[in-house]
Amino acid sequence: MLKLIKYLKPFAVTIIAIIMLLCVQALSDLSLPDYMSNIVNVGIQQGGIENAVPKVIRQSELDKMKALMSDAEQAKVSESYVLLEKSSLSKDDYDEYVKEYPKLVEESIYRLNVKAKEKIEELNIIMGKSILLAESGIEKSQMPDSMVTQAAVSYIHQEYEILGLDTNKTQRNYILYTGVVMLLIALLSMAATVIVAYLGAKVAASLSKNLRRNVFRKVADFSNSEFDKFSTATLITRSTNDVQQIQMLMVMLLRIVFYAPILGIGAIFKVLNSDSSMGWIIAVAVFAILALVVILFSVAIPKFKIVQKLIDKLNLVTREILTGSLVIRAFNTQKHEEKKFEAANKDLTRTNLFINRIMALMMPAMMLIMNGITLLIVWVGSHQVDQGVMQVGNMMAFIQYAMQIIMAFLMISMVSIMLPRATVSAERIGEILDADISVKDDLDLQHLSSNYKGYLEFENVYFRYPGAEEDVLKNINFIVRPGQTTAFIGSTGSGKTTIINLIPRFYDVTGGKILINGTDIRKVSQHDLREQIGYVPQKAVLFSGTIESNLKYGVEKATEDELVRASEISQAMDFISEKKEGFATNISQGGTNVSGGQKQRLSIARALTKKPQIYLFDDSFSALDFKTDAALRKALKTETGGSTIIIVAQRISTIMNSDQIIVLNEGKIVGKGTHQELMKNCEVYQQIALSQLSKEELA
Repeated sequence: MLKLIKYLKPFAVTIIAIIMLLCVQALSDLSLPDYMSNIVNVGIQQGGIENAVPKVIRQSELDKMKALMSDAEQAKVSESYVLLEKSSLSKDDYDEYVKEYPKLVEESIYRLNVKAKEKIEELNIIMGKSILLAESGIEKSQMPDSMVTQAAVSYIHQEYEILGLDTNKTQRNYILYTGVVMLLIALLSMAATVIVAYLGAKVAASLSKNLRRNVFRKVADFSNSEFDKFSTATLITRSTNDVQQIQMLMVMLLRIVFYAPILGIGAIFKVLNSDSSMGWIIAVAVFAILALVVILFSVAIPKFKIVQKLIDKLNLVTREILTGSLVIRAFNTQKHEEKKFEAANKDLTRTNLFINRIMALMMPAMMLIMNGITLLIVWVGSHQVDQGVMQVGNMMAFIQYAMQIIMAFLMISMVSIMLPRATVSAERIGEILDADISVKDDLDLQHLSSNYKGYLEFENVYFRYPGAEEDVLKNINFIVRPGQTTAFIGSTGSGKTTIINLIPRFYDVTGGKILINGTDIRKVSQHDLREQIGYVPQKAVLFSGTIESNLKYGVEKATEDELVRASEISQAMDFISEKKEGFATNISQGGTNVSGGQKQRLSIARALTKKPQIYLFDDSFSALDFKTDAALRKALKTETGGSTIIIVAQRISTIMNSDQIIVLNEGKIVGKGTHQELMKNCEVYQQIALSQLSKEELA
């Protein structure tokens, strides 16, 4: 999983922006319970009066309060209050005070002249203690700080009413103001959430796009050795389903994994800094959640690792059934294949159901824990409220912080559900991206010589497939000169197709070397090498599009005349001209809407359109009838006289007129020469020839 981090480098700035926005979101969410607590404690219970320091107070009441203070406290209070006098205020200011406090015209009133928060908190303790002593004879030390203000509020409320202040308006204004602030904070949190969701989705989608692109590019560079290691089914799964798992996990990581710790740690600090003694409840909640997650994951995680392999298996079975549908129907084995598919499908379904059922228990269990913790907080908190050591709003805030902590753990556990499967997917993608490609371009590249184009030489070539114990080609030596046609023939498994695959470097030789125009093909870039080769595989492959797009596959700028000429040589023009749309005729995926012979002729025409130095025909005429085969070879000889033609064939009639025939047996050359020469001195060739044609036909 860590190997994929390097693919996040292009998105570093965006990820930093996401983290900053998540901090804004978390801080906003953490501040809301405090404001809610203030609405309950201050707005409702205290009538909008925030502390035990009255903004205005009659001189007689202030003197009474001072009498209960020490000299130092009296000095601090005296310097914090100033007398409201008409002479010290402008007429407008004085009239405004009179309007708010009508009693001002009758009595001497002092107003608070302090704005610093620290000063207010200091005065709150002094004034609160004096008010409690004056009103009920209670010492401040007998109750916590959080209760002092609430106990002193009734006195301040009464004092404001005596002075003529509209206390209902004060309460209403406080609740409205705090509510508006909460609304703005919620909107800020919402905006941060929306932006994070957008940026997170964009990063995840871009990452998956880059991973798919890199996987595709890596697979496109694979040699046949790598394709032997990774099946087509698993390559499809890894570039689709596995990448999708990474994308889903990345969205969750960016939206939750960064956010949940900030929220959880912040909520814990809020709880620890509160006046309540219920921190142990949070510890109980965390322990219960961790125990639940450990139990569920210990059961489910092993199954996650099996799911992706089961998807591979299902893809493999489905692909085999779809591609082999004609054979399946011909042998009446539909029921057998249905059972194979059903078995793979049931294995995957059974595993997914087991995981989903286990994970389905998580949410109800989490809700049970959350509701149980809420009840526990209410039970303990209500006793503390009854004892006068906690306010109702503080208990409500504590509940919200506890829920935020639990939700943080819940969010992380939800990501943890996806993590095992995504980790497996990341490992599978990493296997592709880190795969060592066996066929690579040399660091010191050379250019193919243009002195004698199409000259091909095998010099002491040995080849062994990866993981094999024996060589399949042994000491292969031959020369093919420009303008010559060289054919390979031999029994099945003798190495004919392997020789063809070595020329365009689908594999690299394990011993000896192959020279084209006198240059070792391993010293030439794969692109330049394959530009000189026209390849027609044993199994014709066409791509979805049109006949024209398929013929232009190697040369996009080919003219219509060149397409016509290539089609005439390959004997494909007859059926192309019969089609209403001609070269614009649609070709379905894999060429399923044309016959095998037509597909083969189009494949040959595609190679001819390229006009390469060397033509490789890997048993490409087997799907053609004898008449078309003969006409095609005759046209090839006439039109490609300057090029090198290499043919692999099973039919003697296809290669009889070749300039050079090489006979292979068990990976060795056992005969080399013309048809007449081999009929005289090569027993293997004689056996093959006589098994197909009569002596008269061979003569």
